[in-house]
Amino acid sequence: MNDRSDVALPTRLLSAATYLIPLMEGIMFGTFLFKQFPILQVVLVPLIPLIRVYNSIPFGRLLIFFLLFFAVVRNENLDRFIRFNAMQSVLLSIVLSISSLILSLFVSGLQQSSPLLLETLVNTLFLGVIAAVVYSLVQCLRGHYPELPALSDAAKMQVPY
Repeated sequence: MNDRSDVALPTRLLSAATYLIPLMEGIMFGTFLFKQFPILQVVLVPLIPLIRVYNSIPFGRLLIFFLLFFAVVRNENLDRFIRFNAMQSVLLSIVLSISSLILSLFVSGLQQSSPLLLETLVNTLFLGVIAAVVYSLVQCLRGHYPELPALSDAAKMQVPY
């Protein structure tokens, strides 16, 4: 995808802000790492008020999903850079939700039979989310399209122009 270093600063910041949603959803996968390395929690202190508001709204996740999808991604009056990044963050959130559902089905069995496997899976998901969000934030702030494998292709199909 073409990089655009001419993207205005407000557009870059708004695009980067969309990645706060998968970050807030991915934090729940960090429980094992936060127990092992409590210093990691210090990094998340600025997000605590935002996380509380996000989790306190009934059906907040669903409302934010629809708001991003219909008000941002489908709004052709907005810059494509914002719409693409909003779509990619929505897709990342969907991947996290599906991962959470799958893990919830197997969590009791894995805790009893192989707690190390469960911890490894959850830690991998958390680190993957952190890596994807940090990469996307940096790319957005630079004015470049973040290319996440498979997600970028799906986002391009949803935001063709």
